[in-house]
Amino acid sequence: MSSAAADQPAATTAPTGPPLRYRVLAKCSRTKARVGVMSLRHSDVDTPVFMPVGTQGTLKGLLPDQIMTLGCQIMLGNTYHLGMRPGTEILKKVGGLHAFMGWPRALLTDSGGFQMVSLLQLAEITEEGVKFESPYDKSKCMLTPERSMEIQNAIGADIMMQLDDVVKTTTTGPRVEEAMHRTIRWLDRSIEAHARDDEQSIFPIVQGGLQPELRKVCAAELTERNTRGFAVGGLSGGESKDEFWRTVHLCTDLLPEDKPRYLMGVGFAADLVVCVALGIDMFDCVFPTRTARFGCALTRQGQLNLKQQTFKTDMRPIDENCDCSTCKTYTRAYLHHIVTVEPVACSIISIHNVAFQLKLMGDIRKSIEADTFPEFIKSYMQDRFPDSSVPQWIVDALAAVNVQL
Repeated sequence: MSSAAADQPAATTAPTGPPLRYRVLAKCSRTKARVGVMSLRHSDVDTPVFMPVGTQGTLKGLLPDQIMTLGCQIMLGNTYHLGMRPGTEILKKVGGLHAFMGWPRALLTDSGGFQMVSLLQLAEITEEGVKFESPYDKSKCMLTPERSMEIQNAIGADIMMQLDDVVKTTTTGPRVEEAMHRTIRWLDRSIEAHARDDEQSIFPIVQGGLQPELRKVCAAELTERNTRGFAVGGLSGGESKDEFWRTVHLCTDLLPEDKPRYLMGVGFAADLVVCVALGIDMFDCVFPTRTARFGCALTRQGQLNLKQQTFKTDMRPIDENCDCSTCKTYTRAYLHHIVTVEPVACSIISIHNVAFQLKLMGDIRKSIEADTFPEFIKSYMQDRFPDSSVPQWIVDALAAVNVQL
């Protein structure tokens, strides 16, 4: 079974056919996990996939060449921030974000909707769109579904997210239903405004908070639109893990099997393993690079806080089973010496953390192809929770897809 080549170059001839083709290559015989490939304009992407987040058109601390060496096939940019700076005129002039940042592989852009939550004190939400106060110069600007599409068309990302009405997952009452219905209306406006459908694909976002009936209504409406993939939004925002997994499980049951399913903003390793079992194909999160800036490295056993004195004389690599340049070159003792003191430490640890996430997904794909994913899950959970203290939500979520821990 073939997978997308890690050293795949950018396309040199004008491609034909739809800008996103998704093929399921293998399925787990017990869970909802599957292996697939998304063929996009700039590269093929093997799924399940973790997508590193380069909000401003850069993955903090890493060069594009380094990211490609790690085997990354797709990464993210943020419409809100890129629309603010550098702005659409510069992006159009240079020919899009791929050329601007020197990245030949696939890109996905968030619509800017998440900033409704993260920058709520700066935003006013109406049916027209979201009025923001710029965090850069305090100027007022309006982000509408049409404007979000205009910016994303200028960015040129292979996959674009619709502008959705985002509310915190802890929100209750009529505001949740209002946001869900508005998200559907904004999708229709986004589809109407999309000017490059032969090159870029819109993903709608299933909203509805933690209310199953609203999620069902939203998914039913969105799947009536002829889009090439779907996202599950509005999670990882403060809800309980029990509510989290049940919502993911419900949504994947409601979404088509022949199109990719993207769970937005999820990046903890155990969450990735569980949510692949629940039928998710795509993930993103700032976590690997953000935690690196605090001196934390990711391992199968959890995070290593390299600031701790216990690492001062530890001459082992972060992970003896990792072949990234960081683990081949540097000891824990050296990293302890420079973390939070020397800026280069952020880059060195970020390389490992991104490599860890990508390797985890690669190992998951191999186990699904071999139909040994349930065994992989058990092995992973034993490593991560060696004292048999697997959180109950994980036990319950995996039991729902026929894996008994």
